[in-house]
Amino acid sequence: MGDEGQGMTKPILRALAGEAVWPPPLWLMRQAGRYLPEYRAIRAEAGDFISLCINPKLAAEVTLQPIRRYGMDAAILFSDILMLPWALGYGLRFAEGEGPVLPPLRDAATLATLDSARVPGAIEPILETVRRVRVELDATRPGETALIGFAGAPFTVACYMVEGHGSKEFGAVRGMAYRDPALFGGLMDILTKATIVYLSAQIEAGAEVVMLFDSWAGVLPPLLFAAHVIEPARQIVAALRQRYPHVPVIGFPRLGGLSIADYARVTGVQGLGLDTTVDPALASALVPGPVALQGNLDPLAVEAGGPAMREATGKILAAMRGRPFVFNLGHGIVPSTPPENVAALVGLVRAA
Repeated sequence: MGDEGQGMTKPILRALAGEAVWPPPLWLMRQAGRYLPEYRAIRAEAGDFISLCINPKLAAEVTLQPIRRYGMDAAILFSDILMLPWALGYGLRFAEGEGPVLPPLRDAATLATLDSARVPGAIEPILETVRRVRVELDATRPGETALIGFAGAPFTVACYMVEGHGSKEFGAVRGMAYRDPALFGGLMDILTKATIVYLSAQIEAGAEVVMLFDSWAGVLPPLLFAAHVIEPARQIVAALRQRYPHVPVIGFPRLGGLSIADYARVTGVQGLGLDTTVDPALASALVPGPVALQGNLDPLAVEAGGPAMREATGKILAAMRGRPFVFNLGHGIVPSTPPENVAALVGLVRAA
């Protein structure tokens, strides 16, 4: 899909096309979520978390809540990075207070249970959410707010599938990559191909930008980072650009350190998400000018608000003036964030 006419007036699409838009376009990771009272009301109505993700009416409403409240320059599909293994038929549940729980994938027999043929049908409710949000944005904020689709990057999704849950070190995943490269490579290949299918379908349904979240990229040393973070992203970006040349891709190799320069150069992304640890001025020097940078305010600065948030925001804006840039956080909004602090942040960026 994608709009080359009206769509290119949208500030975030202009920035991702290489224009130094100022004040910069703004959206925030996890902008639709637990810190908003209106989200908590919808969440209570939905029942369990997966039910919310596959209820197009409720998921669309959640996606649009921060747009109505703050007027962000982008809405991001409300879903979860692990809906792709769910669509592949892999067991997924969200345990209260624990996060995601999956059966650990440790052998070829388990890998063989992944069913790529299920994906198009399984993701249909998510695509309906995309369609509903796009219709609403086109009707209420034409030329202003873009719709971002997303997926978890293959390595990060593999982290949860191999480990079976979240982890600080993801030792089982890294161990498999070293000890059984054929098995791990098979999993990565399935996930890479399924991610192309998933993001292509989101674009067809109306997403104007797509983002790859590689939340655990930083646990890998440079050699494995190149093989399992950069290379899958390169394949995904190449496939999407061939099919949808006007739809930009944002990559977010969280905690990638100095490897973010290679990531930006090799993958072909149009936008590079910066995590909280990255010095914006250094990133601006490392990453070629046409690639838009996105980030990277500490979410805890937003939670704190006041002078701390103002100072940190000002430093990022000063470092990014004059280059393609999208203001965002370096990770998602924390649930304890006062909504009025987010409103104050939007005001700071708009006044830049």
